[in-house]
Amino acid sequence: MLLRVRYRIYKLSTKLMKFYIERKPTSESRSLSFEFASIGFLIQSGFFELPLKKLGEIMKYMDYAATTPPHPEVARTIAEVMSLHYGNPSSLHILGEHSEQLLKKAREVCAGVLQVKPSEIIITSGASESNNAAIKGAALQFMNRGKHLITTAIEHPSVYECCKQLESLGWNVTYLPVNHEGTVTPEQVCAAVQDDTVLVSVMHVNNETGSINPVQEIGKQLKVQHPRVLFHVDGVQGFGKLPLSLQASGIDMYSLSAHKFRGPKGIGLLYVREGIKLQPLLAGGSQEGGRRAGTENIPYIVGMAKALRLAKEEQAQVAERLRHLRKVLIDGIAAIPKLVLNSPPDGAPHIIHFSCPGMKAEAMLHMLEEDGFLVSTRSACSSKKSEPSRILLAMGKSVEEASSGIRVSLGEEHTEQDIQQFLAALQCAVTRQEDLKGRG
Repeated sequence: MLLRVRYRIYKLSTKLMKFYIERKPTSESRSLSFEFASIGFLIQSGFFELPLKKLGEIMKYMDYAATTPPHPEVARTIAEVMSLHYGNPSSLHILGEHSEQLLKKAREVCAGVLQVKPSEIIITSGASESNNAAIKGAALQFMNRGKHLITTAIEHPSVYECCKQLESLGWNVTYLPVNHEGTVTPEQVCAAVQDDTVLVSVMHVNNETGSINPVQEIGKQLKVQHPRVLFHVDGVQGFGKLPLSLQASGIDMYSLSAHKFRGPKGIGLLYVREGIKLQPLLAGGSQEGGRRAGTENIPYIVGMAKALRLAKEEQAQVAERLRHLRKVLIDGIAAIPKLVLNSPPDGAPHIIHFSCPGMKAEAMLHMLEEDGFLVSTRSACSSKKSEPSRILLAMGKSVEEASSGIRVSLGEEHTEQDIQQFLAALQCAVTRQEDLKGRG
């Protein structure tokens, strides 16, 4: 009960803060400067102390698939680089040279973690850009070879919508159906290849359900049966959780986003195997070997490199802990009769997805939030859409199930006690929803 009271105080103070920030002067006597002075007074008085400083103490963040809290070491590194090494790496003076050396070192660290060459790493603004750069870059570069692309029905919007856009421009796209666990098989992929197929794009781990595609086997079979077809993998939810060798898997392109492994937002990378040339999406500069124009964000690139290295070093230990917590959570959800599990038993260790048929997912989310648990209804990139989940419908779920999904995604900070407390809150939320339905 105390937690709910503190939560409601937090929500009220947040609304007030938004109100003060968004207000506009109503008369000449009430200037904008006065508005900012009011906000300053409230901040200095500690009015916003709960939402700004204490939220983490009263809430359990269980939405790691949407974004992860930055690693403290990464945050310190970014702050230091931002303060001291602000030169443009393209500049010829000493500050530019320092930034260029940091960029070179960060690229080498990223390449070392992925066991590829530094020249095969393209720095991007995140996985959405990486996915678009890989798919559109290959489609445009090799359109004289063919205009057929292959992907799956459960891809992230940055792949799915990219393919839809190319369809509208004249490309032919095959969207492979998935089984009830949300995966495709290597045989499916190879059977869909045509004489004019240029690219196959398959995600490693689905961001809603945690289903794992056999990308290693897909890549190997493609290279044997169709060696000219490029293979792209969206590795965002798999990196740091599952082992994957890019070289041994026949993967030609691989997308990552730093904020999914405790790095900063707005930075990512695209691995492109040596010898593959892509049509650049951005023109106007010679950065990234002419493959991606734009001044490099050195602090975030260095932060990404550190986060990448830490995630790789801690991968085995973290994955083992998460697998145990996932089993406890799945067993607990299965014991609540009204809920339907959507994640496969052998899915990624950090993502658990279930549906609440007959209940409102958003209401369930806010009930859990009142009890101190932050989860999501689906992929963060689609969470504000009201239609049923495209992913769950592709898996054969009913419209009711696809409209009432809840995703829990875990991180290294969570404990078994957190899971037990969450399950108790979940049971309470289900009971409350059932009571509300009964009264209606």
